[in-house]
Amino acid sequence: MKVKEVADLVGISVRTLHHYDEIGLLIPEETTEAGYRVYSDRNLETLQQILFFKELGFPLKKIKEIIDNPSFDRHEALKIQHNMLLEKKSRLEKMIGTIEKTIQHSKGEIPMSNQERFEGFDFSHNPYEQEARERWGDQAVDGANEKTKNMTAFNQEKFNEIYRNLAAIRHLSPASKEAQKEIKEWYQFLNKIGNYSLEAFKELGQMYVDDERFTKNIDQFGEGLAKFMRNAMEVYADRQD
Repeated sequence: MKVKEVADLVGISVRTLHHYDEIGLLIPEETTEAGYRVYSDRNLETLQQILFFKELGFPLKKIKEIIDNPSFDRHEALKIQHNMLLEKKSRLEKMIGTIEKTIQHSKGEIPMSNQERFEGFDFSHNPYEQEARERWGDQAVDGANEKTKNMTAFNQEKFNEIYRNLAAIRHLSPASKEAQKEIKEWYQFLNKIGNYSLEAFKELGQMYVDDERFTKNIDQFGEGLAKFMRNAMEVYADRQD
């Protein structure tokens, strides 16, 4: 598969795949004389591993060290990743339940104890973390934990910066060079913290307008910003296709 096909299949950017190649994390099976990267099934297996590790918060440098290690066992890694993701899922489900109860409580529909307010917030222990430490080392796991801890503050700061930049040019056409430059940065940033295909990116923009909670949050940076972003995101996604 060519790089664009892999990017569309996985929902990550071509630029990300180029970066993985440049740092030696995911080197295509073949590069044609014309310079086209060609990925094999084995490359796709490796990419899947990379994304599992990334979802768990492992930095790219540590992921490379792990999968380049001669003792790396893909099946063993999958089992550990599966257990760690199940634990993460369990915590998230508890936190979602806490949010839902809090919403009901704020409306006066149900009582809520102080203990219930903080269900799901215990990140002090993951029963599978020790297994990961024994297999991949303290440094790799500590790096993943530190990255996860810092991401929330970093993300919010970056979110606000991009919102402010877009709000400053919302009087321009969404298709303008300036708007598309900023919305491209938005797309690339979202794909650093998640996986968004172009279609998903477009749908997210529509949600900014359809869901009043999104609209209210975004428009606090400037009236009409949500609609401006929706239109700019749609233009960007269509142009990339």
